[in-house]
Amino acid sequence: MEGFGSGAAHDALGRMSKAPPRSSSAQRTGPGPPLFTSPAWRRLTILVLYGYQGLVAGFAVTALPNHLASLGAAPDAIGAMLALIGLPWVLQPLWGPLIDRFGDFRMGRRRAWVMLGLAGALACLAVLPLAGGGAVALGWISLVLLLHNACAALVDTAVDAMIIDHVPADRLGETTALTRAGFVGGSALGAAVFSALAAFHGLPLAECVLLLLGSLAAAIPVLVREQAGDAILSLRRHRQMGRDRPGTTSYLVFLRDLWAFGRRREILVLLAICIIEEFATAAFGLHFGLDLVATGRWDATSLSQLQGGLTLASGTVGALSIGLWLDRVGPQHALRLLLGTCVAAYGLTALLLLGPRSHLLEACAMALSSVVPALVFVSLAPTVMQIIRGNGAATQFALVMAALNGGGLLGSAASSHIGALLPSWLVALGGAGLFALCTAMAPRPERLFGSITRQNSMD
Repeated sequence: MEGFGSGAAHDALGRMSKAPPRSSSAQRTGPGPPLFTSPAWRRLTILVLYGYQGLVAGFAVTALPNHLASLGAAPDAIGAMLALIGLPWVLQPLWGPLIDRFGDFRMGRRRAWVMLGLAGALACLAVLPLAGGGAVALGWISLVLLLHNACAALVDTAVDAMIIDHVPADRLGETTALTRAGFVGGSALGAAVFSALAAFHGLPLAECVLLLLGSLAAAIPVLVREQAGDAILSLRRHRQMGRDRPGTTSYLVFLRDLWAFGRRREILVLLAICIIEEFATAAFGLHFGLDLVATGRWDATSLSQLQGGLTLASGTVGALSIGLWLDRVGPQHALRLLLGTCVAAYGLTALLLLGPRSHLLEACAMALSSVVPALVFVSLAPTVMQIIRGNGAATQFALVMAALNGGGLLGSAASSHIGALLPSWLVALGGAGLFALCTAMAPRPERLFGSITRQNSMD
């Protein structure tokens, strides 16, 4: 969910208020086997899996490029590597149909795919030290990390689907915040630890430590089963097949469900909001940061430290606070409220940049334009999850995440062109306008949830 699965089956679109099957073990207060349906084990599993994703991201996106640059690798080659290893996250929805279609494993409907993805990811990390540690090994490193991220995207899609299947509706805000906190915390830790290891002990040692930490993280989903009665490790499938077994519908039914999801006006609007708000955030954020460095107002190290601190704060304390608040008030009004807050934040940012500049004012502008939009995801994900429960959950939620990623990529690509034409304050004002558009577009609660409630009463 930094990554930010979704779905609805033919009649599952109308069953939001009917909670998905819950194991009775989720209500136990006494000791029992570790289950994902148990709140404590669920929180631990989510933090560990998304923390692992963050560790790898901190290594691959921050520590590795900096280390290769210090060895003389060309900036174009490093940029090509980052684009290549990020490709699996854009193509993440391709895993959805596989996860949704085949879900009758004895090891658990979603957990089997989590374990398969982790096995592939760790195998890639085991091969990574063999690629070498110099700039000449960049091509091999890129290929291995590409394969790793393809496996990691499989894990991410399966975990998102498992959250949709098993997390109660009034805990989705907290759960989304935990995914964000785990990823951001892991990224910050990975960037710091692996940068130091690579600089003082060489890249192969850093890669070995990453493999060790990844192996330790994989022990948690091995231990924690999806539901009571699931096998600990088994790729065998249930003998009983049929309509009562989730994930065994035909491809024809699956495609019909996907079409029913995609043609809903409210869903199309949510996808548009994902693209527009991520475009606005990425376009201004990248332009503003580069402008501060290019004009000599900030040095790269100080700016990176500020951006890292803001990301850590918004992804941990900020995300958890919003998540807990969301579970109290419900997602019906939270999305529109947070989008409206982004309008105010970007408008204030424009005012700060319009007048005389100072480091303090620029730091405040950076905080307003990065922290507040980052919290929208904590509201957006539970909103989507509440209305997409069903056999197509993995595919449909992955489509929403792909819209977010696509909007960010478009914003980054357009940033330099926009910045060449407009000053920073005007770019920020344009961002406020785009967030105002998102606020106006956001489906009203009675449209987004009311139609589902009405259909629910007819079932």
